[in-house]
Amino acid sequence: MTPVGDPPRRPTIDDVAAAAGVSRGTVSRALNGGRWVSPDAQRAVEAAVRRTGYRANAHARGLRRRRAGAIAFVLGEDVERLFADPNVAVLLTHVSKALAEQGHAMVLLLAADDASKRHALDFLATGQIDGVMLVSWSRDLTLLDELRAAGMPVVCCGTPERRGGGAGWVAADDREGARRMTEHLLSLGRRSPAMIAGPDDRLGASLRVDGYRDALGDAAAGPVEYGDWSERSGAEAMTRLLESSPGVDAVFAANDRMAAGAIAVLLASGRRVPEDVAVGGFDDSPAASAATPAITTMRQPFERIAREMTRLLLAEIDGEQPAHVQLATEFVRRESA
Repeated sequence: MTPVGDPPRRPTIDDVAAAAGVSRGTVSRALNGGRWVSPDAQRAVEAAVRRTGYRANAHARGLRRRRAGAIAFVLGEDVERLFADPNVAVLLTHVSKALAEQGHAMVLLLAADDASKRHALDFLATGQIDGVMLVSWSRDLTLLDELRAAGMPVVCCGTPERRGGGAGWVAADDREGARRMTEHLLSLGRRSPAMIAGPDDRLGASLRVDGYRDALGDAAAGPVEYGDWSERSGAEAMTRLLESSPGVDAVFAANDRMAAGAIAVLLASGRRVPEDVAVGGFDDSPAASAATPAITTMRQPFERIAREMTRLLLAEIDGEQPAHVQLATEFVRRESA
């Protein structure tokens, strides 16, 4: 009981949280611009503020409104890919550099399974991050949906399966790049093309298959075998192609590592590259120039992707609407085709 004559206790942020049925952190974010707060939670906090009569300290509120100065690079893929896929390392390097030039630090978060996704979301909810760069090639949009529902500024690397989801994105034009590479192989006079595609649960991989088929047009559909982006899987897919289509004279592999695996099998079978079988890749990763013969490929503009992701995310943090950018790939001719 409050003693007679003592002033009544002022409501606290904890009182507001209890009245709204949300966490203290959610109240804090709702009172400081509503960033990363769902509309329902925002309304609940505003109603609780009115009921409790809470008055925020203006000075403290001003301090809390300062930005954290950090951006999360959230990798929604298996941790093995961080170390095995050179494209991830290249993108990570360019993103870190682009953010540093804008005065922002980068925090790497792994979110491949349910537990790591929950840990990442819990950390992001602490307010120590200003926005998220989401790098995931999966068709599963659960993580993206949760980030958007929390009101977090998000820019995706790659085209989301559902483009109308309200998130910004930056992507290379996978379909057009694949079409151009396939047309190059056909321009060499090859008449029995085949493709080694990436996993069909990845949108980018499917778009490259679409580009391959676009280039074939009215011609009979060339065979497609699938790999998992690794050199080993490229070799296994090439082995299957030689068994099913021994007359194949051109192969478009959906990335350079699978192209390198395909070349190894072709050479081991006594076929010459490119004289007997022309091989094209995609990405212009280190594997392309390291292979023998060096791989003709489509270059992804990773540095520009990183800079565009940085530009779009910082603009969204500043209040602009989510936007998207699609970038052209570049044909790089080497020895394999």
